[in-house]
Amino acid sequence: MNLEPFRSEEGIPLFRLQIVPDMEEIACTRVFITDDGPGFPEISIDSFPGGYRFRMSSQPGRPVAAELRTNTSFSEGQLLLFKEDPGFALNNALMLLFTFASADKGALEMHSSVVMHDGKGYLFLGRSGTGKSTHSSLWLKHIPGTELLNDDNPILRLMPDGSARVYGSPWSGKTPCYKNKDVPAGAVVRIRQAPFNKIEKLPPVEAYASLMVSASSFRPFRELSDGWHRTLSGLVAVLPCYVLDCLPDQEAAQLCHKTVHG
Repeated sequence: MNLEPFRSEEGIPLFRLQIVPDMEEIACTRVFITDDGPGFPEISIDSFPGGYRFRMSSQPGRPVAAELRTNTSFSEGQLLLFKEDPGFALNNALMLLFTFASADKGALEMHSSVVMHDGKGYLFLGRSGTGKSTHSSLWLKHIPGTELLNDDNPILRLMPDGSARVYGSPWSGKTPCYKNKDVPAGAVVRIRQAPFNKIEKLPPVEAYASLMVSASSFRPFRELSDGWHRTLSGLVAVLPCYVLDCLPDQEAAQLCHKTVHG
């Protein structure tokens, strides 16, 4: 199971999740509903005194798979599973709680594919379908000593000493890559499709924007926004960020490797 490599009895829990047999009805106010389209989960978010309610479906139009209720700090959650895809519901409940509970602790769940090479991690960002996983596979094929760390949702963390580190996670999209490993982050590269190969380093403001749009966060949770912004600012100060306009070919991987590794 994807959670098994991350089992640990050590340390102070970031959050606790309890699966419950039923829930009482409560009055809620709609805060947000995702609109990513077919093929993506649909999640509605509502507020109530003392917490939030999440309702999750595997796709728009599908039955609700679960209801998650949390306190305002996201340190406690209760999950009611329905018959529709309980595995999806549990995975997403854990991911949501992790994302929000770690918001003020220097951690960002990134929409990214990340490889390890020569003791460092390199994160490839981009919209769905732009070639993040393809670029990782090109490194695996053409850059000796490369290993895939995570193919969808690694954790990028600003450490207490101000350095940046990237971790594997139980959430890796369609690629079953669940590695409980972590390495110093070497660079972040935004992938864009182009009829040529060209890489440029981003100035701080553009680097901040590039990281922000690929970090899982939710702006209406104002109590968490300060934490996310502190983390982003700290990461931009220590982590080189690039944009790679590229073809899906060997030359692109070698150009990227030469630039970010050098």
